[in-house]
Amino acid sequence: MRLDDFAPIAEYYRESDSGFGAFRQHPTVLRLRWPDDVLEQWLYEHSDYGPFLHDYVNVDLSRIKWNVEVISTTELIGMPTGLSDGDCIDEFAKNPSHWISVRQHGVHIGVSLCWEAHGTWKRWPILIDRSLLSSSATGLQVVEGRTRVGILKGRCREGSLVAKSHLAWVGRPIGRSE
Repeated sequence: MRLDDFAPIAEYYRESDSGFGAFRQHPTVLRLRWPDDVLEQWLYEHSDYGPFLHDYVNVDLSRIKWNVEVISTTELIGMPTGLSDGDCIDEFAKNPSHWISVRQHGVHIGVSLCWEAHGTWKRWPILIDRSLLSSSATGLQVVEGRTRVGILKGRCREGSLVAKSHLAWVGRPIGRSE
């Protein structure tokens, strides 16, 4: 199962009144056995996003197992994202206060409080083991949550409160764990 297999399914449910609840019940989506938060952030919201399609077109999504892991700030601020949007984390890092301030409504209520009180995000970003992209690749890569990681990087640079470590969804090849 590839990312582009999910693009028409996600588009259908986003454009209908059914929404994410119906999307997650689609038989193809159910076969993945992914956590809802990962399904929503990556496949439902971004499976038809051009740069993601380019960067993750060859990833066999059925080979990914998801767990929540603790990731250090040092590792996160040095982590790459896909080549198509390779500079976006640094762009978000230039003005972290702006990117926090525009996230105040709907699902984003509480984002600024999380940063100010805890030095971390409200919603865990999506990271994948880079060996899923190339057998010789190592480390992790930010798939979704590039704004969040950019905010973290910018807050570190500014000397603002940041936690020493953060929770994130991490996808690794089935049969392999860190």
